[in-house]
Amino acid sequence: MAKSRLFRIFMIVGAVFMILLIIIYWDDVGASNFYLHTTISGPRSSHFPPEARRDLEKKVVEKEEGSFLTDIDAFVNQFLEGTADPTEQVRGEPPPGDLHNQSSEKSEEKFVPRREWKIHLTPIDPEKKQRQESRKQLIQDVCGNKSLLDFPGRTRTFDDIPNKELDHLIVDDRHGIIYCYVPKVACTNWKRIMIVLSESLLLDGVPYQDPLDVPQELIHNSSLHFTFNKFWKRYGKFSRHLMKIKLKKYTKFLFVRDPFVRLISAYRNKFEQENEDFYKRFALVMLKKYSNYSDPPASVVDAFAAGIRPSFSNFVQYLLDPSTEKEMPFNEHWRQIYRLCHPCQINYDFVGKLETLDEDAEHLLRILRVDNIVEFPQSHRNRTVTSWEQDWFANIPFESRKELYRLYEADFKLFGYSKPEKLLNV
Repeated sequence: MAKSRLFRIFMIVGAVFMILLIIIYWDDVGASNFYLHTTISGPRSSHFPPEARRDLEKKVVEKEEGSFLTDIDAFVNQFLEGTADPTEQVRGEPPPGDLHNQSSEKSEEKFVPRREWKIHLTPIDPEKKQRQESRKQLIQDVCGNKSLLDFPGRTRTFDDIPNKELDHLIVDDRHGIIYCYVPKVACTNWKRIMIVLSESLLLDGVPYQDPLDVPQELIHNSSLHFTFNKFWKRYGKFSRHLMKIKLKKYTKFLFVRDPFVRLISAYRNKFEQENEDFYKRFALVMLKKYSNYSDPPASVVDAFAAGIRPSFSNFVQYLLDPSTEKEMPFNEHWRQIYRLCHPCQINYDFVGKLETLDEDAEHLLRILRVDNIVEFPQSHRNRTVTSWEQDWFANIPFESRKELYRLYEADFKLFGYSKPEKLLNV
């Protein structure tokens, strides 16, 4: 009996020891190996042309006879990504997430595959390619050369960025896309595009196909966008590893805009229109601190009825006041782009500009190979333009203009916007 009991204890201790070894191996080696060997970007199997599909099926069959490590990779992929077994996706029915539409006439068909990724036979315009290379090279030059400009966070690593500062990086695992949205830079329409591509919003069980059909009130709903700052909740200690590999493999893009024009646009949108939230959070502060209103109206409706609103000059005073950021970081609508998207830590594949929005949007959707799935919506709204700057800054003192430029200088230089000499010189 004693020997039997001792043997059982030995087996239990041995089993625990082996489990600990496996956990340690997966944590330190297995996860890294998974990231190096598992493809987590690009089209799903249902998007492949027939020839590529047959080749992939052949490779999958060959891999089934491979090593134990391959099985671990597949398991971790399934665990982290929440996807079905890769071999089943290739040889079986398309997964539920790949549904694009459900045919009422063919109710016996369980799934309807998405359209294949578009393949272009004509090359991309060399001028557009060069434009992108120039924009990306400029970012690298400014980030890597202190003599050009030094600014907070320039030399920190990606690991140094807190999760809460990664909430503007939207991830689409279906197509291998990461979009850093910048408010007041066509982000509403790009969010529409991301909702359609990720199929994160359904109508009667069917994903939206036209970006303009997405309800306006849902476009900025954070629950519809899977961002980097949500990774920790889903992936735990694997989150940073997974972020890095997706940054390496996915196509990353952002759109930028002349910093001063973006500020004017933010002011027009949030303070020249009735916005109760922004009135209470920001306008009341501006009216009390920088205007002669010791007791302004409590609601935006009453304020507008009385013709009371903060001026653009008040807005600039608010931005330049050192106490503003001591209380809380800048709101995303006027926070510097480099603080939203971290271009010195993230090597973006595509840098679009609002000034060339139509061309850049067409170019980007072609690079992503989704231009047969979505079209970028045309904007018919009155867009703030650079030619308005002189009028808007007419009542801003020159010293304040220079101080404001220093506050946004990193955005000017990183993204190739000329210094507004006419505004800054007496």
